Amino acid sequence: MNLPRPRTLDAWLKLLEGLQLPVASETHLQVCRALGDSRRSIREIAGMMQASPALVLAVMREANRKGSVLSEPAESLESALNRLGLQRATALLERQPSLPESEIAPALRQVLLISQHATQQANGLFSGRLARLWQEIHWGSLLFLAPLWSLLAAYPELLEAWEQRVLIKGEPAIRVERELLGVPLLKLCLALVERWNLPEWIIEGYRLLVADRRLLVKALHIARNNDHPLQQQQCLDDDSHLRRWLTHPGNSILLANGLALSAHASWSGPHSLRWQRLAGLYLQVPLDGLQQLVHQQAVSSAQSLAEHGLWHPAEALLWPTGSSHLRALQPPAAKPANVSQWRQLCGQLLAQPSTFSNILQLSTTACAALQACGMQRVLILLADRQHTRLLAQQSAGLSKAASGLSLDPQNSQVLRRLLQAPAQLRLTPANIAQFSALLPGALKGLFPSEHLLIRSLANNGRVVMLLFADQGGTPIAEPTLQAVGKTMQCIERALDSFAHRAR
Repeated sequence: MNLPRPRTLDAWLKLLEGLQLPVASETHLQVCRALGDSRRSIREIAGMMQASPALVLAVMREANRKGSVLSEPAESLESALNRLGLQRATALLERQPSLPESEIAPALRQVLLISQHATQQANGLFSGRLARLWQEIHWGSLLFLAPLWSLLAAYPELLEAWEQRVLIKGEPAIRVERELLGVPLLKLCLALVERWNLPEWIIEGYRLLVADRRLLVKALHIARNNDHPLQQQQCLDDDSHLRRWLTHPGNSILLANGLALSAHASWSGPHSLRWQRLAGLYLQVPLDGLQQLVHQQAVSSAQSLAEHGLWHPAEALLWPTGSSHLRALQPPAAKPANVSQWRQLCGQLLAQPSTFSNILQLSTTACAALQACGMQRVLILLADRQHTRLLAQQSAGLSKAASGLSLDPQNSQVLRRLLQAPAQLRLTPANIAQFSALLPGALKGLFPSEHLLIRSLANNGRVVMLLFADQGGTPIAEPTLQAVGKTMQCIERALDSFAHRAR
């Protein structure tokens, strides 16, 4: 989404409350066929839908819209489908956008995977003990993070920005959220689940996190004393209000999501340990026994959910102690420049007359020269004559999505400015908030970075090429910037020589 991000709660709600999430094409087709098959039961259809949490949210939101005849929200997908009826459900799903799974933003798919992992934790840890409430636990745990789904569907770059600043750099989460969103994240989540009229246990969980954290803090304090269960029980007996709250079955979905989210960052981190201790207190299970159960559920989740290109916490269970998603998030060390290769490639660009037979050869050499002077991720876009389309010509260090990238510059103020005349934009933490919202989401997905160089190059006064380059998210040193600047000059001269070559 190329519009500037909202900065107030009302603006966020206006944007997100009715946002339709993309659904994987294969799942969308299967569910639509099942809805049209009279032999399928509601339970079978609900079971197929849970493969796509976005479909579950769409049905639950529609069934629980405020102002409907039934004021009590549906607590499960089956009851929501029964309330809507198959005809309305079919019409609703036909309006839902569907995309090949590879085209759905990785950030959105990642948080959907976390929600599905949380559901596995809830089923394995709590549903058996609270068998009569298994549907409420199952669907509540799946939908608990639904506000994040909509947020990342609109602005997928937010996940990378939050992880880098909070998990890697250790900045206070509340400060980062206010800078990125303008409002506290949990307050936004609470407002959305209330607006959607989602199951009461979800709303109660966010109300606790937003307005009544003292109960959670008191419970966490008691949970730390996991080696002395009798003392824990005495503390709970002395506080009847806390004991009643702790044993409420609705807390199971909060615990399941706390376990899944914290494990996404690190199994051994302090946040993960807090949620494990609290879950152990809730279940009255020793910490080592709780950890064994949680690890078993993570493995079961990975066996059925693991997707290529996404991180599942169960992967870290196979690695040495201390390995985690945090390590995977760490940007690689800046690649040193290959000076001899860089000089050779620049020589080819400066050759008179031009030795290139076509623009593909020229852009290949240009991309290699930028890599040789230390750039790890490079994207070269060619502009058409009317500046109505930008097409990817070369890429390095980027996902496969870069090779087929096609952008309409009219949707981005930054791209329009770069196409007017040769210019350079250097993104840094100081100006990233100003310019990031003005760049296409597809570009931000390829370069989840606060340190990025963007340059437009012209021939005969008309911009013909845009270049994007960074060092894997790390700050770009001054000597590297100078080398990149010289490389850009060589590319411009190569473009001029190529345009005037003998035909």
